[in-house]
Amino acid sequence: MGGLGEYRRKRDAGRTPEPVPGEGPLPEGNDDTFVIQEHHASRLHWDVRLERGGVLVSWAVPKGLPEEQGDIRLAVHTEDHPMEYAAFEGSIPRGEYGGGRMSIWDRGTYETVKWSDREVAVVLHGSRVSGKYTFFQGRSDKDWMVRRSEPAQHPDRAPLPELIEPMLAVPGSLPTAADDEQWAYEFKWDGVRALARVEGGRLALFSRKGNDITGTYPELRALGEDLGSTRVWLDGEVVAFADGKPSFGTLQKRMNTGEERLTRKLVADFPVTYVVFDVLHLDGVACLDLPYERRRDLLERLDLRGPHWNLSPSFPGEGSAVLDTAREQRLEGVIAKRLTSRYLPGRRSADWVKIADLRATEVVIGGWRPGEGRRSGVFGSLMLGVPSDAGLRYVGQVGTGFTDEVLRSLHAKLERLERKGSPFANEVPPERARGAHWVRPELVGEVVFRNWTADGRMRAPSWRGLRPDKGPDDVERWSGGVG
Repeated sequence: MGGLGEYRRKRDAGRTPEPVPGEGPLPEGNDDTFVIQEHHASRLHWDVRLERGGVLVSWAVPKGLPEEQGDIRLAVHTEDHPMEYAAFEGSIPRGEYGGGRMSIWDRGTYETVKWSDREVAVVLHGSRVSGKYTFFQGRSDKDWMVRRSEPAQHPDRAPLPELIEPMLAVPGSLPTAADDEQWAYEFKWDGVRALARVEGGRLALFSRKGNDITGTYPELRALGEDLGSTRVWLDGEVVAFADGKPSFGTLQKRMNTGEERLTRKLVADFPVTYVVFDVLHLDGVACLDLPYERRRDLLERLDLRGPHWNLSPSFPGEGSAVLDTAREQRLEGVIAKRLTSRYLPGRRSADWVKIADLRATEVVIGGWRPGEGRRSGVFGSLMLGVPSDAGLRYVGQVGTGFTDEVLRSLHAKLERLERKGSPFANEVPPERARGAHWVRPELVGEVVFRNWTADGRMRAPSWRGLRPDKGPDDVERWSGGVG
């Protein structure tokens, strides 16, 4: 450690705003100053710099300094920086070494506990971080690690959970005018539910079932970098827009893609937006027991607006107006949320009510009937059911809402699932069962329809698409109010 030769070699003073001092004696100091800079380079990291012998000895810590005692994180030892760098903030031009935005995250003084070529132990005294940290060398000169060597700075803070289940809404109608002021209203987005965990500038995205879907939507990773050192769980919906409106059909093209090259192409052709509507944990504070209106206030302070993410608008006490707007814009519907409601992970609560002009429900495909004319060789309609205590209950057929591509691809899936005999627990009307091909009830889809008939059938259903993120066990019992 020591000297600025490597620092100067990597930088051209005419191309970067960073301080590049000329040759000469190093300044003398007290060896007690530190600075931590948040560096949005090719990968977000935090540069920890300690004054020593007239230079700033530096480590790049990808996930920031650990907060829990004994937690160990990577800390890459980099070249020494000049003392002037302790005050540097700005943007290093793209293409230059370390190109990206640099800002001061924390600064203060430190005490030296131990300083050797293989181990540096210090006690930091800053406005955002304080306590004893030990940097220690691994297998090579640059292969260092850092651990917090004493109890957490804020022992009363709750650790960020590894997984949280989403709260669910019940179908219902608009609250009465007398109760309107007790509710906030959000648009119902035609997308896929997703919860985001952000720590150390890294985002992990989870489906409603808890599956990691981060790789399916790589354009959303930048949200983690945008949040920087914020440690948070967010709830929202992944939405694809077509002609300015949510399109579940477009989103289907992005779901369950595993091949990286194909995913990159789909990102360019069919980008998605993460529409955020709740915060569940924020910087050591569990928010689940906070009322909705308090969580909403915390969420708005995060200022979540970016190229692929946005905040879902919320309108307290404006139920009728929001529902009218949803109808005019042909959106899926409205979610009413009681202002005093807690967040109940994994539970369905009447404190959240989904209101739809057209009802949407999840269905299981139990069979198909052959098509005619332009549909010759593929199915003409699908035979649908929903789970009940007695088994899969037949609720009707759907024959509209399919593109030619969907007809071909879905027909191929159905042929592989063919079985003898109906999978439905109740009787399918003979005129509907005539010529039917029965399938194992493994494919879950979604339809919209006007209402239910007296005998429990869907009126005027239209196909919206498969739900490859769900299996038969995920279909809500008596979904949409059947029974």
